[in-house]
Amino acid sequence: MMPHRIIEGRLRRAVQTILPAADTTTVLVRPCPDPAFGDYQTNAVMGLAKAHKLNPRKLAAEVAAKLDAGDLCAKVEIAGPGFMNFRLRPEAVEASLRSAARGEHLFFEKSDPPRTVVVDFSSPNVAKPMHVGHIRSTILGDTLSRTLRLLGHNVITDNHLGDWGTQFGMLLAGWKTILHRDALAADPLSEMERIYKSISARCDREKPDFDPALRERARAELVSLQSGQEENLAIWREMIRLSQAQFDTIYARLGVRFDHTLGESFYNPRLGQTVEDLLQRGLATESRGAKAIFSDHSLPPQQDPFLVQRGGEWMANPLIIQKTDGAYNYATTDLATLEHRTQIWNADEIIYVTDGRQQLHFHQLFAVFHRWHPESRTRLAHVWFGSILGEDGRPFKTRSGETIRLADLLDEAEERALRVVSEKSPDLPEAQRREIARVVGIGAVKYADLLPNRQSDYVFSWDKLLSLSGNTAPYLQYAYARIRSIFRKGEIAEPGCRGPETEVSPGAPAEMALAKHLLNFGLLLEAVATEYRPNFLCGYLYDLSGLFTRFYEQCPVLKSEPAVRQSRLVLCDLTGQVLKRGLSLLGIEVLDQM
Repeated sequence: MMPHRIIEGRLRRAVQTILPAADTTTVLVRPCPDPAFGDYQTNAVMGLAKAHKLNPRKLAAEVAAKLDAGDLCAKVEIAGPGFMNFRLRPEAVEASLRSAARGEHLFFEKSDPPRTVVVDFSSPNVAKPMHVGHIRSTILGDTLSRTLRLLGHNVITDNHLGDWGTQFGMLLAGWKTILHRDALAADPLSEMERIYKSISARCDREKPDFDPALRERARAELVSLQSGQEENLAIWREMIRLSQAQFDTIYARLGVRFDHTLGESFYNPRLGQTVEDLLQRGLATESRGAKAIFSDHSLPPQQDPFLVQRGGEWMANPLIIQKTDGAYNYATTDLATLEHRTQIWNADEIIYVTDGRQQLHFHQLFAVFHRWHPESRTRLAHVWFGSILGEDGRPFKTRSGETIRLADLLDEAEERALRVVSEKSPDLPEAQRREIARVVGIGAVKYADLLPNRQSDYVFSWDKLLSLSGNTAPYLQYAYARIRSIFRKGEIAEPGCRGPETEVSPGAPAEMALAKHLLNFGLLLEAVATEYRPNFLCGYLYDLSGLFTRFYEQCPVLKSEPAVRQSRLVLCDLTGQVLKRGLSLLGIEVLDQM
């Protein structure tokens, strides 16, 4: 068990001796923001003091007096209005390093009990190429899934494809009238996108080329599809097959996998029953020929997603679940999907990873679901993100103003990385340079996307993301390769630097700082999983690389005397393991040589 976990457990017992009725689940130990004050800190006693109307500093002192943690940390320091600061003893740090060197852990622990977590991410539309906007959902969702799995949870990933809806009426009409077979064979998604744009423009009443007859044909094709007409079903299945093949190519390049790909069409048979059930329960009502869900007025107007303020008055902002023409929509499908995931997969938590423009939709969706199934204890989370901007501060597009295809972005990343690799290592064989360029280029794009606060917009800059200095993937990948070079230079085979009798004694300040940072890896992963913020992991790995650089500059490894050399090699090896594991959670590969 990690030192902070032991301190946490003993701290809870100390609190209970003084406040037997207190809820100690809120007693958490976290890394101290400023190492000058200690290694770990808790402010939980302050909250407990307030709840029990006690003096927080006095309560903290009483808890500290009852705390039996002298084997792990020096005297507990009380700061400010009741912060408790803990400074680990060197022996506790060494013990954790030795157990890690024996392979007992890598500074994190599995969650107990594990939860079943569904992660819904990526979700491209059939018959349209994946574009740069899909990368945020895809990479963020993949990282959260990897992190939750590492922590022991049962993770179910689902790619909820947009494979049903009104657009298929236009696609079917275009497929039968203006499809170019050669173009379809060469680039299926481009051709399907072309026919959709052409037909949709002619079906738009506001466009000069509006064709009412074509609009009616598209509507009829959709009705035929929805009624199960075999020809249209066969074409629709072919559209899905062709789309999925190209999606899979992108996912393979990104190293992303899904347990399920249940598109909107999968839930189509459940939509009628979903609406009927909501009507029977009195949650939905008919309104102007449509069926919708209105506010139940259980929340203040400012917090109610079913109200909107106009002209100083609060007006109804209902969630429509069936249109006046009888058609269902995203809300209907999403409600049916939620019910399926809670009932069939017994999900403890469902995470939706989409852009921030869908916040209101999910706010309403979750509110309706909890009114529909008040017995459900499933946690619902909308993990939303901002936009990718070009260096001009506008949405990231091509020079001609077109949306950037994701495949083209990845191609350019690899090409730019290849130029950098070829400049720095022109003597490497071309195949090796291309492999390095693939790993560096794809990793750089991913890291640049995960580094910012996900709720912020960020500026996409090729020069910054491919830089070998600063907080970038190439910098971290190079840090890992440098660690591996130590073992090559010393001709040390794996895992020759560690074993059951390995001793680790970080004596120098730079060694101890690096060692203590390694101990926080598990806490950091828990924060990523709880708050859905991979940027925490990016920051941790960047700090780890910086601490390793300082250690390497100040503490000779291979030239040290045998006992110190062995200890420092273990520290190098553990740092390399954490770097590699952390980057793998971000979906980023590493190389032993760069």
